[in-house]
Amino acid sequence: MATVAIPAGTTALLLDIEGTTTPITFVKDILFPYIREHLEDYLSAHWEEDECKQDVHLLKKQIEEDMRQNRACPVHAVDQTVHTDEEKAIREVVDDVLWQMAADRKSTALKRLQGHMWRVAYASGTIKGEIYQDVTPSIRRWRGHGLKVFIYSSGSVEAQKLLFTHSVEGDVLDLFDGHFDTAVGAKVDAKSYERIAERIGCAPEEITFLTDVTREAKAAGDAGVNAVVVIRPGNAEVTEEEAAHYRVITSFGQLEVTGRA
Repeated sequence: MATVAIPAGTTALLLDIEGTTTPITFVKDILFPYIREHLEDYLSAHWEEDECKQDVHLLKKQIEEDMRQNRACPVHAVDQTVHTDEEKAIREVVDDVLWQMAADRKSTALKRLQGHMWRVAYASGTIKGEIYQDVTPSIRRWRGHGLKVFIYSSGSVEAQKLLFTHSVEGDVLDLFDGHFDTAVGAKVDAKSYERIAERIGCAPEEITFLTDVTREAKAAGDAGVNAVVVIRPGNAEVTEEEAAHYRVITSFGQLEVTGRA
């Protein structure tokens, strides 16, 4: 297995989750179906709670913003004659969430609600976070060389922490120095990486970002961040041109620290 050197001057590693630390199948086959199957029951059970009210409020604000921007929105077709006002309202939220998921939206409002639902699933043991076997030993090795390790994912910060707290390897949350989600900006926007560097307290050139998505790697590179593309089973195919342009690894074990004690 050929090794790839972490770029000189790196002080912090920034890791994506889906397709990078965690199999895409875990997200697509376990996390997302859980939302689809339990969404209406969850909303009905928690509808009057402050947290749920806030989640619904943020989803409505997202729809209003989409309408202002002339973006597509879900079409509601709830028959008011056979539903109470609460049932109608819940059904409209369900329609919105399922529509956003089908469209692969990354809205902060959607990710927040999903995170709160997954909290229930993790706490009950219904779900355990999957992590590739090469991830935790590699992170411990990098930290042993004095590197800090952060997460940047479309999933909410809470969802990220739940995954690593309730993982198949137990609670490994202490391996990370911080977490970022779409509240800092979209992962395909270079400005997001500039904001992350500012919050970490280092120059963009001191960060190395690991992702399975070349569009995200490009955005990071545009911000001055070093990018490494991770190829895992089930990830989107990387073209020969992309493979030639980016550092590419198939395992975290390939990423070596050089020039540090």
